[in-house]
Order: sequence, then structure tokens, then C-alpha cells
Amino acid sequence: MNKPKLILLDKIGASDLGFITVVETNKNIPFNLQRVYWTYFTPQDVIRGGHAHKELEQVIFAVSGVIIFNTENLNGEREKFILDNPSKGLYIPKLVWRDIQFSHNAVLLCLASELYDENDYIRDYNEFITYKF
Repeated sequence: MNKPKLILLDKIGASDLGFITVVETNKNIPFNLQRVYWTYFTPQDVIRGGHAHKELEQVIFAVSGVIIFNTENLNGEREKFILDNPSKGLYIPKLVWRDIQFSHNAVLLCLASELYDENDYIRDYNEFITYKF
């Protein structure tokens, strides 16, 4: 079973000029990119996420601020990931529950393997832990 993992991308440039980080489908992200979205102005006392996906894979970046992910796979393995650098991404395979906490003014950028499909979501934790695929 796939587990979430950090992906460290190259940071190209210099501190006196600025940096660029590049993602490329099937090169440094492990799927064909179908959708990109970002979230922002999330209050830091709000926990987002609270779901898993049946098929969707994601790579997520904190392009600003700090974002903390608490994940759990169907084997009950739990991990905590801290995104605190825009060149560090979190790969989340399908069937991984996540809860997300944002720092003040954090911006989350998500690269997704599928177009939006509400039927792909598992939003009930009890349904998730008993999910059969």
C-alpha cells in the first residue's frame, strides 16, 4: 500500500536573485496532472481536510506559511508532515485520510491527478476505516 511521502524539489537560483521550483508530469510528480488549485485565507484555528480519496493522488505544497498534515492509511499507519518550504511537497496517494492545519496566511497549492469528482471523496471516517477496494 502506498504511503504519503515528502518530495524535495530542486530550488534553482540564488538568494540575491530569487528562486524557481519546477514540477513536471511523471518526472518529479508521479502522475499525469489534471487539475491545480490553491487554498488561502484559511483561519489558523480551523482544521481542514477530514477526508480521503478513492482514486485521486495529490502533491501538495505550502507556497507560503506552514501547513501541517496528519495522515492515516487503511493499515492504520499515521504520520505527521510539516510543509514549511515551497520546494518541499507532500505526495498523498489514494486512500489516505488527511487533516490539515494552516498557519496564519498560509497558501496551499495542490497538483491533482484527476478532475474534481464529488463521488471520489470519502468524508466519513468510519466509512474510510472499513473501506474495501
